[in-house]
Amino acid sequence: LFFLFFFLNRKSGEPPLINGWIPYLGKALIFRKDAFKFLLDQQKKLGDIFTVHIAGRYITFIMDPFQYVYVIRNSKQLEFHEFADKMASKTFDYPALSKGKFPDLKENLHRIYQYLQGKPLDIISDHMMKNLQDIFEWKCSQATDWETEKMYKFCCSVMFEASFVTLYGRVPAADGHKVISEIRDKFIKFDASFPYLAANIPIELLGATKKVRKELIHHFLLQNMTKWLGGSKVVQARQDIFEKYELLGDYDKAAHHFAFLWASVGNTIPATFWAMYYLLRHPEALAAVRDEIDHLLQSTGQKRGPTYNIHLTREQLDNLVYLESALNESLRMCSSSMNIRISQEDFVLKLEGNQEVGLRKGDWIALYPQILHMDPEVYEDPKEYKFDRYIENGKKKTTFYKAGRKLKYFLMPFGSGISMCPGRFLAMNEMKMFLFLLLAHFDVELAENKAVRLDNSRMGLGILLPDVDIAFRYKLRS
Repeated sequence: LFFLFFFLNRKSGEPPLINGWIPYLGKALIFRKDAFKFLLDQQKKLGDIFTVHIAGRYITFIMDPFQYVYVIRNSKQLEFHEFADKMASKTFDYPALSKGKFPDLKENLHRIYQYLQGKPLDIISDHMMKNLQDIFEWKCSQATDWETEKMYKFCCSVMFEASFVTLYGRVPAADGHKVISEIRDKFIKFDASFPYLAANIPIELLGATKKVRKELIHHFLLQNMTKWLGGSKVVQARQDIFEKYELLGDYDKAAHHFAFLWASVGNTIPATFWAMYYLLRHPEALAAVRDEIDHLLQSTGQKRGPTYNIHLTREQLDNLVYLESALNESLRMCSSSMNIRISQEDFVLKLEGNQEVGLRKGDWIALYPQILHMDPEVYEDPKEYKFDRYIENGKKKTTFYKAGRKLKYFLMPFGSGISMCPGRFLAMNEMKMFLFLLLAHFDVELAENKAVRLDNSRMGLGILLPDVDIAFRYKLRS
């Protein structure tokens, strides 16, 4: 009844403005409740380009996937890093990477991502595989018969420890597993508040979150990290760079390391859960992926079981087309990232078909790929899980169409352009290896018959979490 659309004071070429009737908040409440539905409703009313007033910000949404490329390639006038830096520095409690105080720090840190590509990626992936196998070997020793656990808790426990040891090294103390478990438990508490911190809500209003964050950061102080053994080159390179900046305090460096940990597992853990959950919900998918895994082991002369080490090359991982398709399908269904750029000046963004969009300095422009992922023109029956959706004639399918035209972008769980996750290749390898070892070692099935739905509280922030956990059971394969 009260929804008001204001088009006053709009300049020529600017999209229609959805202002809302609540001062400052605008449409923030309804957007937070269900951004997907809200954006679809506005698209039906106003077309593929419109501006929404959300909590003091004016965000122009580009809904047509054929126009994405014009936003993504316009990185000079539509900037991302300054926005990301401000949000991350406030969320993880380190000083913003302003050029005046920390010259070239942002660029130096960005260069380090070379350790997550090419040959260095193979090395860190091999370490992750070994660490996952150590954890699964321990799980095997416990599973003399059917073992029942909660699935999200299981994924979190395995992926957090394997990722932590791979990146930062082992805690050599006798209670090393306990130390990592304590860090994980604190991490989960902090992570529950992450959507509120990202929404710019003061941490002082979030209960014990400030205390938990401080405790987490203290784990990454230099005197603690130097005790950990076998850390990765990417973390060591970050340490070396931080040491060159005298104005960066010990706490600030530790906060950067904590932020890197969150970036490494904050989305990978829920993505691993959804990949596992959908496989267990669909027996034909589970059978196809397991057959593919068994065939690879047989063809390479490798044996499965707790006493055997499995080695997978990058090529072998890439050739597991059913595993990759099933993983991509779960990512399509559970990812909800908003790709944001900030207009650096008043300018006109030129789009396909002689369309132009007038933007003001400071305006946000956003792509919302979940709309694309759930578009029935692109994906038939988009709400259904189809494990082989990304396979065609036994090979990877990379051609998708809308309105008869081939799409350049059809699956975007890791962002786009300059904002694309630099750790996406490692993340995909980690999830594939987790599923590979799980299905190679265990018979796995759901122990509860209940639906798990997406928790929309993280809409726009990456992978959505499940609204509830669900029990599953596993035992050693004969």
